[in-house]
Amino acid sequence: MLEESRPLPFETQNLASSKASRAAGSLLQRRSPLASPEYQMNVLEAIALPQSPDQTDFAARIAQQGWTELRPAQLEIFQINVGKLCNMTCRHCHVDAAPDRREIMTLETIEACLHALDQTEAHTVDLTGGAPELNPHFRYLVDQCVARGKQVIDRCNLTVLLLPTLQDLPEWLAERGVEIVCSLPHYRRLNTDSQRGEGTFEKSIEALRRLNAAGYGQGNPQRRLTLMSNPVGAFLASSQAKMEQEWKTGLMKHQGVSFDRLITLNNMPISRYLEWLEQSGNLQAYMELLVNSFNPGTIAGLMCRNTLSVSWDGQLYDCDFNQMLDLEIHAHSHIQDFKLEKVNDRLIRTGRHCFGCTAGAGSSCGGAIE
Repeated sequence: MLEESRPLPFETQNLASSKASRAAGSLLQRRSPLASPEYQMNVLEAIALPQSPDQTDFAARIAQQGWTELRPAQLEIFQINVGKLCNMTCRHCHVDAAPDRREIMTLETIEACLHALDQTEAHTVDLTGGAPELNPHFRYLVDQCVARGKQVIDRCNLTVLLLPTLQDLPEWLAERGVEIVCSLPHYRRLNTDSQRGEGTFEKSIEALRRLNAAGYGQGNPQRRLTLMSNPVGAFLASSQAKMEQEWKTGLMKHQGVSFDRLITLNNMPISRYLEWLEQSGNLQAYMELLVNSFNPGTIAGLMCRNTLSVSWDGQLYDCDFNQMLDLEIHAHSHIQDFKLEKVNDRLIRTGRHCFGCTAGAGSSCGGAIE
């Protein structure tokens, strides 16, 4: 559980990236019904889609492709959400992370994660949040994973690197060979600021320049800089390969910054993106789009099959999205009771939100699937 008496490394009220983000707040703070995962799932299930029932039920849809059961493959990625605290309040955030969220993974739970990690052959540790860098034990966790020979990914919102106490992070992470996966909706100002708050684009570019100065984004596999883009609107991600070349040209030409690769993710119809879909009148059309764009070729590569997701309080989930909907892998399944054989023998839990991962070229924490 969150140790509320533990001092956090900064004053959260000073971290909102814009007046708009400060005013919005998290769904939880605003006491929105959508703060409830059960309510979110009920909203999705209640949508009257024009397709036949066997087309709108995810389990039935994949069964048509021969997947009568969705089970995990070999565990490759150990994903740890170290907290929901963030210095931003982005419109599309499926975590409902914000400066007002106080959920932080404790050192005790981190040690349990490391003990569980030692029982697996996972080659990658994927650190996410919120802003994972804001967890007071972030550097300890990174060092422990690197010492174990694991590839470490830091899912960074870029602007967090400008905070006074974290400005040394680019060099610190570079020394440890940590891959930085940065959220940037677009290489132009308007689309980025509309999704993540006014002024975010300029801060993101400044952070990218600092990462470049630390050796990131120069083709060195030990300093890999990955940009991650979510669509700004109710549509699917564009071609990842085509976008990567366009972004590399655009960012170098207009901003003088470089990166190594681009990954694209479809927006999941949960949490604050679900709220935006409802408020903008796009929910019905977006769900129809996801169902109509179902791609059977994405099923084998779904991230729930090679990933285990650990929440800030140590509960275990098939993926980051199931985590946000409280769909635990088993009842009362906690990292302190981790047993690899039990994890490997599970059935993966699915729902209508899963159509977001199988639409178009597919979507996972590693980008497009096909």
